[in-house]
Formats: sequence, C-alpha cells, structure tokens
Amino acid sequence: MGVSGSGKTTIGRKLAGELGWLFYEGDDFHSAASVEKMSRGIALTDDDRRPWLAALRALIEGCLEKGENAVLACSALKESYRRILRGDDAGVVFVYLAAPARLIAERLEHRAGHFAQRNLLPSQLATLEEPEDAITVDASGTPAEIVAAIREALAGGPPTL
Repeated sequence: MGVSGSGKTTIGRKLAGELGWLFYEGDDFHSAASVEKMSRGIALTDDDRRPWLAALRALIEGCLEKGENAVLACSALKESYRRILRGDDAGVVFVYLAAPARLIAERLEHRAGHFAQRNLLPSQLATLEEPEDAITVDASGTPAEIVAAIREALAGGPPTL
C-alpha cells in the first residue's frame, strides 16, 4: 500500500515472484469512469472508491477461501479502506511503502503509460493516513532491497493487529 509512485506494482510483482504467490494489481479493479477521472487529474472520492474496495475485498475473500497466498498492490490510503480490505481476517497483512514526497514526485515525472500522474500526488498525500498496524518499509531503496526488507519482516510472522 502507498501513494501512486511509491512502487506498489514493481515491488508487489517482485515479492510475489520470489514467494511463488499470485499477484493482483488493484488498479485493474477500478471502473472505467474512475480511471477516466484520474486520467484528467481529478482525485477519487470515497463514493468513487466504494465499489473498487468492495471488488478488492471480494478478491481477498476468494483467495482466502481457496487458501491462495497473494500480493495485492493497492493504495489503501485511509484506515477505513484498510478495515474494509482486511475484514475480520488477521491473515491480511499490509505493507506500507513509505518514501519522501520529492522522491515519489520524481518517479511520477518519469512514469509513462499510467493514468495516475504527478498531478494526483498532492491529493494522495492529503488523503494518506499512515498505518500503525502495517509493516512499514522505506521505499527509497532498490526493488531488491525493498523486497528483502519485506521478506525479512514477513519471516517474523504477521504483526499483531
């Protein structure tokens, strides 16, 4: 989890690959209207996000029911969003990719082919409620360093939530 440009997709794919887990891109679950809105630089509202969060929760429930381990890359910016995503499942662990705003802005400047561009960063940072119940990782390192830090934290077992 984290704001656009924090590395969720890059790190999520690499982590899932190393663990032999499934990978899901949360952006793939946005409605066409939400993608179009963000493409115009308009931040989503809680109402816009509600069906997206429900779809992600259904995905998580499906993985849990099948006993499938997975990595889901999604922003989960607010505590209320994370409560929806987690439900009553203590096995759902959040990893927060934290990095300085200037680094994220720089990454977004060089991002191509994605609907979420730099102009959405201020609204994402304003919406972000940093989690207290997540594995927090410094996302300013290399992908290999970040994934190694996550794997080390996961090896210690899920945090007490």
